[in-house]
Amino acid sequence: MQNNKTSWGKVAPWYNKLVGNSGHYYHERVIFPNLKKLYQPKRGDKVLDVGCGQGVYGRLIPSDIEYTGVDISKELIIEAKKIDHAKSHSYFVADATHAIPVGSDSYDLAISILALQNMKDAAAAIIEMARAVRVGGKIILVLNHPAFRIPRQSSWGVDETNKLEYRRINRYLSPLEIPINAHPGVKNSAVTWSYHQPISYYAKALTDSNCSITSFEEWVSDKESQGKAKRMEDRARSEFPLFLTLVANKT
Repeated sequence: MQNNKTSWGKVAPWYNKLVGNSGHYYHERVIFPNLKKLYQPKRGDKVLDVGCGQGVYGRLIPSDIEYTGVDISKELIIEAKKIDHAKSHSYFVADATHAIPVGSDSYDLAISILALQNMKDAAAAIIEMARAVRVGGKIILVLNHPAFRIPRQSSWGVDETNKLEYRRINRYLSPLEIPINAHPGVKNSAVTWSYHQPISYYAKALTDSNCSITSFEEWVSDKESQGKAKRMEDRARSEFPLFLTLVANKT
C-alpha cells in the first residue's frame, strides 16, 4: 500500500509541521468554523473521516463520540495515534478507493476534508463513504475549489486599466493528473499528486451513491491585504472562493 503514489507518507514530516496539532491557518479560520455550522456531532453519533491525515479533524471530535479516521499513509496514521488518545477514537491505514474495513450503514457522518483531490479515483471513495453511512446520515466533502484552484491551470492576473485582480482558468472540464512538488525549488523534492475533476464529477458520484445533495457552500479567505493594492486584492479574495463544500444525505 505504501508504494501507491497517492500516499502522503513520503511528505509526512513536512505535512505534520504544516498542519500541527490544530490545523493550518485555513483549517482554523475558515474550514473548521464553517463545519461546526454544518454539523456538530452529538453523543451517540459515529463519525468516519476519509483521508484523515494525522487526525486534525479527529481532535475536534469530543472524546466520548466514536470516531474512525482512515488514511493510506502509514506515517500519518502513526502520527495521529500519537496525538489523539481518546478511547473512542481509532485510526487505521486503508485505501479509501477500495473496500474500507468498516461496517455498512454504520456511521452518522462520513467526511473528507481536502483529501479527495489527492485520490486518483475519488468517486470510488465517495461510494465507500456512502456505503458506510446509515440511511439519513450525512456525507460532507470539503474540496479545494475545483473551478478556481486548479494546480498549474489557474493563476492570478491584474488588469491595471480597471484596477482589478482576476482569476485566470486555463482548463476546467478535463480530468487532470498533476504532480505537485512538496518543496518547490529544492532538488529531488518529494512529489505528491493532485487529481482535478469538475464539480459535476463529485455531484454525480454522490447521486450515483443514492445520496441527495442538500447544501452547496463556497468559502472564501478571511485574510486582508495591506498597501496600495489592498482594495483590489481584498475584493478578488472575497469573490473567488478557496473551498467548495458539498453536503449530502443518504437516501
